[in-house]
Amino acid sequence: MVGVKPYVLLFILLLCRIHGYGQNHMYSQFFNSPVYLNPALNGQFEGDFRVNLIYRNQYTSITPGHLSYFTASFDYSIPRFGGGIGLMFTQNSEGSAYLKKNAISGIYSYSVGSEDYVLSFGLQAGVTNRSIDWSKLIFGDQIDPTLGYDPNSVSAAEMPAYNNKFYFDSGLGINLVAGNFMIGGALQHINKPNESFTGAPAPLPMRTTGHISYKLDLSPDLDDNDANKSNLIPSVVFYKQVKAQSIAAGVEYKRRDISAGLWYRSNTDGPSAIVLSLVFDLFVERTTGEKFRMGVSHDIPSSKLNYSNTSGTTEASLSYQTVNPNRDSYQKFEGARRCYDFY
Repeated sequence: MVGVKPYVLLFILLLCRIHGYGQNHMYSQFFNSPVYLNPALNGQFEGDFRVNLIYRNQYTSITPGHLSYFTASFDYSIPRFGGGIGLMFTQNSEGSAYLKKNAISGIYSYSVGSEDYVLSFGLQAGVTNRSIDWSKLIFGDQIDPTLGYDPNSVSAAEMPAYNNKFYFDSGLGINLVAGNFMIGGALQHINKPNESFTGAPAPLPMRTTGHISYKLDLSPDLDDNDANKSNLIPSVVFYKQVKAQSIAAGVEYKRRDISAGLWYRSNTDGPSAIVLSLVFDLFVERTTGEKFRMGVSHDIPSSKLNYSNTSGTTEASLSYQTVNPNRDSYQKFEGARRCYDFY
């Protein structure tokens, strides 16, 4: 019989690999979770207060547990410096051993600009808790060569001393809007926090994000507040973390408070996918910027990890932004088009 300690070592190695590729998840509806995409987009919207909620359920057909991701962000626009303050909460749950991460962070953003451009900067800092339920794991001495896994067996494997870890994490971002172009970038985990459960160093690699969008006006004769206004918004989003990288490219068509998107995402170390998205602005007050939005999207794998054995990936999002009726109009930040015109 194979000893149990190699299984513990193997599990730790696999856990590091899964974490390296899966824990830093990416949302297909990146435009409906702007603060997660880039902290420089915090406070960059028409209105005073905004809430964004997004949930991703990934590959439910192929895991004994599940892969689910949730992010909630709350940001308040402060027009005196063209930025804002915000709070973001993220929860990840991966696999049958319930590898979980709960993170909360504060965000500060600042902008400079004119009628020609808006340049925004964002800083993010917070605390993350990473935990796992060791009792859900199955080791070699619980598997009978003939009968398979015995659910009544108890492993003699020596478990690591800890099942949770707290650490400080930080990030920063920059974003430029000039005319109909927007380009931005962000760095996450810039302090490379140690995630280890065992005490041995296991630094979380830095993640790089880049994004660019262009807004093509299909009805230039109509005012921006006209409900019949049509726009085509092609975008490219790039993620890189160590050797793992992903590029998502596609286009979103907006008209009459409805958006439809088609995207293709490629991965160097994972499955590629075709993404379909629909976004509905259920309520819009164009004179003030108050808005309630709902979005749905579905990923269709286009690689060896196909749709028949994964059931794809589904996302749902909600967004609400409102205004402070007591705010004086002269306080509004005077600048060019901002990111809310794209997202």
